Parts: sequence; structure tokens; C-alpha cells
Amino acid sequence: MPVPPQDNHRESLEPVPRTPSPHPSRNEDNERDVDVDGYQGDMDEHLRQQSPHADVDTEFFGRGDHLYRNYHTGLNGRPCDVNGVFLPPGASPPPPENLATNDWTPFQNRTEFEMAEFLYKHNQMPAGQIDRLLDLWASTLAKHNDNPPFADHHDLYHVIDSLPFGDVPWQCFMVACDGERLADEHKPWMDGEYEVWFRDPREVARNMLANLTYANEMDYCPYREYSTEGDKRQWKDFMSGDWVWDQADEIAKDLSTLGSTFVPVILGSDKTTVSVGTSNNEYYPLYASIGNIHNNVRRAHRDGVAVIGFLAMLKTTQEHAEEPSFRRFRRQLFHSSLSKILDLLKPGMTTPEVTPDYEEQVLLACIVRNWCPKCVANREDLDEDVLPRSREYTEALVEEAPLGDLWEDFGIVAQLVPFTNNSPQADIHQMISPDILHQLIKGAFKDHLVTWVEKYLHQTHNKRKAQKIMDDIDCRIAAVASFSGLRRFPQGHGFKQWTGDDSKALMKVYLPAIEGHVPQDVIRTFRALLDFCYLVRRNIITEDSLLQIEDALSRFHRYREIFRTMGVVLHFSLPHQHSLMHYVRNIRLFAAPNGLCSSITKNKHIKAVKEPWRRLSCFNVLGQILLTNQRLDKLSALRVDFTRRGMLTGTCLSAVNALVPAQIDQVDEDGGAAALAPAQAAAAADMHVPAPAAPPPPPLINIDVDLDIDDGPTVLQVFVMLAKTRQGKNRAQTIPELAEELDIPHLSDLLRHFLFQQMHSDDPRNPSDVPLSECPLYLSKIAVFNSASSRFYAPSDLSGIGGMRTEHIRSCPSWQGGHSRNDCVFVNTDSSLPGMQGLEVARVCAFFSFQYRGEVYPCVVVRWFNKIGDAADEDTGMWMVRPGEGANNTAGYAIIHIDAIYRAAHPIPVYGTEFLPPELKFYHSYDAFRAYYVNKYADHHAFEIAF
Repeated sequence: MPVPPQDNHRESLEPVPRTPSPHPSRNEDNERDVDVDGYQGDMDEHLRQQSPHADVDTEFFGRGDHLYRNYHTGLNGRPCDVNGVFLPPGASPPPPENLATNDWTPFQNRTEFEMAEFLYKHNQMPAGQIDRLLDLWASTLAKHNDNPPFADHHDLYHVIDSLPFGDVPWQCFMVACDGERLADEHKPWMDGEYEVWFRDPREVARNMLANLTYANEMDYCPYREYSTEGDKRQWKDFMSGDWVWDQADEIAKDLSTLGSTFVPVILGSDKTTVSVGTSNNEYYPLYASIGNIHNNVRRAHRDGVAVIGFLAMLKTTQEHAEEPSFRRFRRQLFHSSLSKILDLLKPGMTTPEVTPDYEEQVLLACIVRNWCPKCVANREDLDEDVLPRSREYTEALVEEAPLGDLWEDFGIVAQLVPFTNNSPQADIHQMISPDILHQLIKGAFKDHLVTWVEKYLHQTHNKRKAQKIMDDIDCRIAAVASFSGLRRFPQGHGFKQWTGDDSKALMKVYLPAIEGHVPQDVIRTFRALLDFCYLVRRNIITEDSLLQIEDALSRFHRYREIFRTMGVVLHFSLPHQHSLMHYVRNIRLFAAPNGLCSSITKNKHIKAVKEPWRRLSCFNVLGQILLTNQRLDKLSALRVDFTRRGMLTGTCLSAVNALVPAQIDQVDEDGGAAALAPAQAAAAADMHVPAPAAPPPPPLINIDVDLDIDDGPTVLQVFVMLAKTRQGKNRAQTIPELAEELDIPHLSDLLRHFLFQQMHSDDPRNPSDVPLSECPLYLSKIAVFNSASSRFYAPSDLSGIGGMRTEHIRSCPSWQGGHSRNDCVFVNTDSSLPGMQGLEVARVCAFFSFQYRGEVYPCVVVRWFNKIGDAADEDTGMWMVRPGEGANNTAGYAIIHIDAIYRAAHPIPVYGTEFLPPELKFYHSYDAFRAYYVNKYADHHAFEIAF
């Protein structure tokens, strides 16, 4: 049972930073007992708790006393000095070395550093273009007898190479075939030597531990987290899983490790192609991370995942490519290379955790394709209830059974020596983590269900009718309205080259598009799989979430039978679908899967391989890629150091201006020019009233025109604000003008009711029932805006290091010079009710602000949607709404305060069985239909609130 906190335990608002000890975190001679049946059985067996030690350290965690943690007492990351000597209890770690705040070595000043970072890291300018830019710059400075920061690209590269920070050099070893061969056997691959490039994974892990960028986003001790309400367990970051706790128990048996920090090493590998149509364009990078950093850091790509190797890409002639001996050598080359690289971890041995896709899992686990790397289920019936695989089980079979039987009956490739052979405590079958991208999104959803729908249509209808239905499905997908972060399909989904992002985008809109063209059970199959995908992708998974996951899996298995009944498939013995059965166990072992998904390494390909490749010459490309990654690491490490010393506050220009006394008052305390809040500034300009300065905005990383990753601090409250720029004379200046623009004759009455509500918030009457004679009258100017932004906490989605994201909500008569755009929003109506019960959906007609009696009111003109029924639709799992109507069948409009908006909503039409006219465009979507689904699959945050 969990150990609840006592009254004398302190409350912790954030994880307590613990300085890691340099003591080794594993004894090489330790052995681990494997519980092969600890997670088998029915749902109750899955949810059975393991009891933590009675002497665990217990603390409240987070705000209030809603959560508490049991911390491991053995490997608890006790603070120590630089020599590894533990500090007395309660003593603070020694402060970091106090370096000068004006030492920019090896650069002359801040401008040189930021110019180098901009040219090499952000702009990624090729060498020739750098020379051209610096030459133009020098021509403008010649009359001042001055020079640009660098003479040419050679000068720039030399300065970067001289950086002492983050320098983990690349090393190389050669691999060749040393097996026996016949006297006359001359095969190209047997005579070749293959280069494997790598960096010391131990040094890379040390750099991650020392990175102050995410010092507060790291766990130094295994823990188990519980809710005080019912003592229910929840899983989030890697160190909250049972695997880490169990490993810590084993390690702590060696008394010399007590007080040290357990640092699990997480590996990921995946081939990538940098260009289609050219030769020698494939690379095989190997990535590493550490389990201590939080999932949000790993997903946000803040140097929490590093490339540590490039494995050999073994090729041969077509004549020999399919020979068993070549394929066996290629597999063994992979394992031998990993073993050689990971040997460097042995001095402080930790067990690597692996996050590959299915093809990589087959290779790593030394099993035959179409078998499961996690359990012993036969490939002919993968869904049978069986025991998990284990190292001991596999080794026992290899000792006793013939090679042929191992291959055919057990799916084991016994001729290979796995890379874990030199680590007796490592069980590759247990260490393989779930992979949401390949198993669920690209596998079960895209490659299976979407393909089966097309096959069903062609089996059920003649060729022409099936093609007509497929065209209509494409039209429905193309007709979906714009939404922040949503990839559109203007030509439908009938294209050949699919990426992971394409499959993710299709998941968000596919379900309503096929409704009416397929049987009900097909719709319910998709809903069950989507529910499963979105549940396991959550940032925090609770015991209740595990029950929901099990329920979704049960529904998926029940409803997918429709495809077998209709003859679309003969069986469901498919590795990707079978992997769903292991998710609950994997979550208990490794916590939330969203921090271990192969999509993280897929995105890392871009920075580590593809972007360097695009700007390099064709000579010795791999060598140039290695050097580029090393330079990027140096620049990142130097930025961390300068930030630690407080040298990168504000911008280069603001830092210079701060030194000029005449301009001090124009600079805010963070070094940026003071800015006015848009709504306040607009109203103040009309009323000639000074407006207060807004706080400096958080740093944003633009994803698309409607979505930014927000690297600001974590704030659980939603913050909505109007755009920075008012529209001026090209939009309405008064309420009568806005009423005419929007064709809402009674808009002035709505404003009067709005003002009454704002000034008499305690009045129990509905504002629309208040006589106009009692309502304030406003006749002055207004400021109209084309958009607003909502900043909210969405850690399950692509977000900043603190889990924040900012989306833009549009309402403009001409979007990008074309059609009008009026987005939809969720409006908070009762925060005490869960999900959609406390939310309403509305379409934004206009954003505006005005000032009345010294108060600035940022407002929104909305048209309401009315809910259909009091629960979500049973088949799709989504709530249904229709455009609202007021008196005399007129549209239901209102003016609300911008603070009532939660975030953008995404209604999708209920298409029914009718075919769409081809002329219908996506910007007609909100005007052309009578009913809509509230799309809870638009993103993971919407899934969590629109239930």
C-alpha cells in the first residue's frame, strides 16, 4: 500500500532539486529476478498495486495537499560536493563557480556570440552565403574603419571549434566479417570494412545532467505518485514507473551505491532518408537520453535527446541481398556495434531502455518478423493470453531446442549474439518501450483500419460506386474548417507518400468523414482506437485512466470483428494491433508513453541529420554532419553557461540601450522595450488616457500561422488577450458601424446588456431579461481586432518546456487576402461541471474593445451553438451541436467578455449519407450544415476537456 504523508512532512511546490552523486549507479555483478507473471490476468490483476518499502520518504507534491510521493530511500540523490562526498543533512549544495558576467570568451562580445548562433544554428546558412553576407556587411563598415564580427566562414567556424563547452568528440571503429567462408566464396559484403561513428554515451549523459536549462525539470530519485483522494496511483515521467523503482531496489543491495543517483539511459534508433532520388542517402543515427529528465523536456527537444552514433548502413549487390548469411551478418553488425558503444557505460553501469519501432524491435529482440518481442504468443494467434518473454526463458530455449524449431515454433533467431549479452541484468524483452507513432498511429490506424475501410467499400460496391464514395470521403476531409495546428488535406487523403504527421492529422478528421458510408460497428471501432490512442498519449495517466484504456481496448476488440465478418480480413494476428495489449503493463513499468515515442527521434532526425545535410557539400557528407552536430552542441552548451551567468537577458539592442542613460527609462526590467496591452492601448488612445505597460511576452516558437510553442513558465489558468494591432479605419469604429458590418441590427442592445452584466455581476436575472432602460448606454468609439490568442497548459500536446502553448483565434473579413474566417471557441459557463457540461461552443463574429467609466472591456461578439442532447453521441463519442437561434428564429448572438473564452473549438459537420457538392470549400463549413460534432480529436487538450 502507498505510504501517505504525515503532518510533519514539508510541502513541495516543485520537485526538490537533488545534486546527483558521482558514485556509480549499478554494480556490474548485480542480478535481477524477473517476475514473468506479475502483470498477467484480467483488469483487476493489471491494477494490482505493488507495495513500496515501509521506510520510503514521503512528501506532498504540487500545490496544496492533493498529491504526495513516496521516494526511494536507497538511490535518493543525496547532495554532495565536487569530490562526491555527501553533505550533512539539510546542508545546501555548494554554489556554482562565480564567473564574470562580461566574459564572452572566445567571442569578443554578445553580438559576436548571437551572430554566430544565428548564422550557424538558427539560419543554418551555407558557407558561401556566410562569406557573401559578411562581405556586404564589411562594405557598410569600411567608411567607419570598422569590421564585421567575423572575416569569413572559416573565421566563424574556428571560433566555434575553440569552444570548450559541450565537447564530446566523435570516435570511429571498423567492423568486418570474420566468419568462416569457402575458398572460392567472394561476396562483396564479406570483403568490406564498415565504419561506425559514435560519441561516449556516458559523457553525453553527464552533459544532460549538468544542463541548467532544465535543472528544475529533472528527477534524481525514483518515486511513486499518489492522489490523496483514495490513494490512487498516477504515472507521469519515467522515474515514476515501476521499472526504475525495481532497478533501484536491486542496485541498492550494493551498499556502496546508497545515496547515489540512478541514471537510466534511453536509446532510440531509426533509419532516415535525407533525399529521394540520390544515391547513398540513408543514415542510421543512434540517439540517447536519460530517464531523469521529464517527458516534456524530451518532447520539446531542449537538448534532452542527443545523437551518439551513426551505425553502418550495410548494402550489397542485388544478387546477394536476400541471402540468409548476408541478412544474418547485417543483424549481427547492428548488435555488435551497439555492444561496442555501450561498453563505455560499464564503469557506472546503467541498463539502457530502448524505444524503437516494430522493425527495430524485431532486430533488437532477435526474434522473427511477425512475432511479438514482448510475449511468447504464437504469430498465428497473437491475441492469446500468454506469459511475457524473458531473457531467462529465451536462453533456456536456445540451450535445448534446434535452430529450426526456435525459428518456426518460438520466433527466435538463435544465431545472433544480442548486444545485451555483456549485461547479465539486461532483459531486452522487458526494456522495449511502447511506440505510439508506429504501433498506433501509422500501424493500427493508418495501415490497418483506413486500409480496411477502402477494402470494404470495394468489396461491397461496384468499382465506380466505391470510387465515388472514396471521392466523397476526400471531399468531406477537405471541407473541414481551419484549426490551429491542423494539417489540412485540400485534395483528400488519396496520396502515396505518407509521413507520421500526415497520419496524425488524418486521425483528427477521419471519423466524421466516413460516417454514413460504413456500418455502425466500423464507426465504433475507429472511436475505440482513437480513444485508446488519445488516452495513452496523456501527460499524466491515473488508475482511472488505465481503466478507460482497458475499456477502449475491449471495445476495439469487440467492434473490429465487423471487418472479419464482412470478409475484409481473415484474422487479427497483427503485431501492431497486438501491441495494444501490452500498454497497461508498459505504462506501469515506464510511466506515460508520450515521453518515449519514436516521434521524438523522428523529429530529432531533422536537426541532427536532415538540416545539416541540406547545407553541406557532397564531399564526405557524414564527416560534415558529425562536425555540424558537434558545433551545434558547443553553441547550445555555451548558451546555457551564459544564461546561468545572467548575460543573455533581453536582446542585444536592449542590452546596449540599457547602457545609455538617456534611454534607460524606455527599457523594461527584463531588457525589452515596454509594450502596451493591445486592448488597453487601443482604448487609451481613443480616450487619451495613459495605459499601463504589459509584461514582456514569453518566448514563442512558431509552428504554423495559428499555433506557437510557448516556452514561458507553467500557468494553469488560461490567459486570452486581443491581438497587438487594432484594425483602424478599415474596420468599424463604432457599435452602429460594427452592427452594419456584421448584419446584427440589435448589436447595441446586446452591448447594453453586456455592460449591465459586467457592472451588476450579482444580479440573478438573465441579462437578456433586463429592460434596456436599466442598462448603460455606450456611444463612443471602439477598437476592432482580427484575432486573439489563448495561452493555456497543454502538456499532452506539442508544447514548451513548461507545457504551455499559445493558439491564435481568427475573426476577420479577409483571411490572407481571400475568404473570410471566423473561428469557433469553447466558452466557460460553469467551471464546477466536468467537460462539455460546463462549456458551450460559439462562433466568433468579431473581437473589439472599448473603455467605459475608466474600465477597459475586451469583448467578443459570438453566435452560439446549442447542444443536441445531454450527452455525447454514442457512436462517435463526440458531442453534437447546432447553430443557435434566438427569438423569431433569428440567430442567437451575444457579447461576452474575452475572459470567458477558454480556447479554440473545432466543430466538424455531421455529413449524414448525402454526397457533398464538389464546389463546397472548407471556408463554407460553418455556414453550410445544420449540425456539427464538437471535434474532441482536434488535439489532445481538446480530448481532455470536450468529453
